[in-house]
Amino acid sequence: MTSRSAPESAAAPRPSGRRPLRRMTARGRDEAHRVASPLELLFDLCFVVAIAQAGAELVHAVAEGHAGEGILDYAMVFFAIWWAWMNFSWFASAYDNDDVLYRVVTLVQIAGVLVLAAGVSEAFESHDFLVVWLGYVIMRFAMIAQWLRVARSTEGTERTMALRYAGGVLLCQIAWLGLLFAPEEARPWVFLAAAVAELCVPLFAEKDFTTSWHPHHISERYGLFTIIVLGETIAAATVAVKSAVDEHDALSELLPIAAGGLLIVFSAWWIYFAVPIHGHLRSSGQAFLWGYGHYLIFASAAAIGAGLEVAVEQTVGTAHISQLSASAAVTLPTALYLLTVWALHSRHFKVGIAQQLVLPATALLVILCTFLGDQAVLAAGIVSALAVTAGVVMSTGEHWAHDS
Repeated sequence: MTSRSAPESAAAPRPSGRRPLRRMTARGRDEAHRVASPLELLFDLCFVVAIAQAGAELVHAVAEGHAGEGILDYAMVFFAIWWAWMNFSWFASAYDNDDVLYRVVTLVQIAGVLVLAAGVSEAFESHDFLVVWLGYVIMRFAMIAQWLRVARSTEGTERTMALRYAGGVLLCQIAWLGLLFAPEEARPWVFLAAAVAELCVPLFAEKDFTTSWHPHHISERYGLFTIIVLGETIAAATVAVKSAVDEHDALSELLPIAAGGLLIVFSAWWIYFAVPIHGHLRSSGQAFLWGYGHYLIFASAAAIGAGLEVAVEQTVGTAHISQLSASAAVTLPTALYLLTVWALHSRHFKVGIAQQLVLPATALLVILCTFLGDQAVLAAGIVSALAVTAGVVMSTGEHWAHDS
């Protein structure tokens, strides 16, 4: 069955003036000057608090030699953070009416992520997911309330879509109870099953009716969150370097890590924003894949910061892991970030084999940098920067050829 979407001209821009309650009807996909709202920016900043907590616990786990266990816990906690953020972002792009009730329910979601952040340490250290689950449930029940408002304000297939969302999200919360009651060795499988169920809810809900999300607004929301996560990476690495310098007087040993980390973050920003993506979202039916794929982009970007902290701790002798493991903590998430950005963004805009292969080849070289000892992070940063340079040169040459 062919799904239909809300007519692009059916919804007018958000009305001016403040009323406590408005009908929650779809906003227009062709709405001009659609940008992130101040409430959405506050929402993002509070979610990054939880990401910072997850990153800090990942650093501790890897530095203590429990990388496998730490990565699994990180993946589980990060999914809860990312999925709640993503669901809100797409919902708000289609139905943000900015009335008082919408703002209050959004603030409840913010409170939920702060509760989740408070439980991250227990989840990592004792595998007690009660507080994380409670924070997630708060966020998801707030989302259910928003969808029920949409159902009340609409009719036909759009109302059916909203009810499917509300019912699907509710059922998934029952599945997440398995994290609290299942044996510890079964929890990864419970997480996998519940996560797959969550991912299927939008696909099921929108099979007959597609929400009128705004392509430019969505691409901006994802871009802003990417910037905030990269900013958290820089902040975490800076604090780690400062602490190491203050306590161990190891500035000369840390300079290669600091320089390499900065090059990696700058390159990660440049590569992500090298091409405009909203046009592709408007014309492609793969918006779901693009949105889902950002789990890897956000998680790897945040993990780069954790890896830089691990590299600093290993350099000053406070981490109980080898140089190779510390280097891998930086190079592997960097390579994953590069490959995911290529798969979701860059490959749609590259012309010719050379341009297509730049980022995959860079990811491979970054992985090989793992074996360069105490210069691994610096080498990975230089390789990433060279990829940016190659992309700029190729793009410039292509423009010149086109103009001539």
